[in-house]
Amino acid sequence: MAEPNEDEEARRHREKMEKRKAVQDAEVASKTITRKGLLMVHTGAGKGKSTAAFGLVLRALGHGWKVGVVQFGKGQWRSGERDMLEKLGNVSWHTLGEGFTWETQDRARDEAAARRAWDKALELMDDPEIRLLALDELNIALRYEHLPLAEVLAALTGRRDDLNVVVTGRNAKPELIACADLVTEMTLVKHHFAAGVKAQEGIEF
Repeated sequence: MAEPNEDEEARRHREKMEKRKAVQDAEVASKTITRKGLLMVHTGAGKGKSTAAFGLVLRALGHGWKVGVVQFGKGQWRSGERDMLEKLGNVSWHTLGEGFTWETQDRARDEAAARRAWDKALELMDDPEIRLLALDELNIALRYEHLPLAEVLAALTGRRDDLNVVVTGRNAKPELIACADLVTEMTLVKHHFAAGVKAQEGIEF
């Protein structure tokens, strides 16, 4: 059987791509909502949840949006992304945690820190100029019941229509996942920490 020549291969490829484009165009045309504030959740055991959220922050800033960031749980150390994003301006950044629960070992203190962070989040949600709010590690505060889940869900689902919110952290509550417009689970395949590599500047912070 003769092998197809280059012209025949090109024709077949073109026809295949034309059919694929027609399907894709029809799919896009079927979507009628042009703008909606989204509730997005980045969860899972894999690395990259906060990193993805800060990439979204960078994208929003590139379009001239005002952005808010509230960090739950994480301590007051400076991170490369915070330093860089604050240099760009238009970011209201608040790291209000006191470290992870195994570091503080004080539930009342953890709950108080989570409440401070959540109160700041509510304040930023009420700012009509903010179009994207990143709630970094909020899932952790909910997992350990440092905040009432019902209160958080009510505020997130009742937010104004044009406000986008991205929530990060492992073990997202099923109720939050059910409310979200977009959920991405980072799957752990392999991590250098298991091989003895500590957190590194420029990679983890």
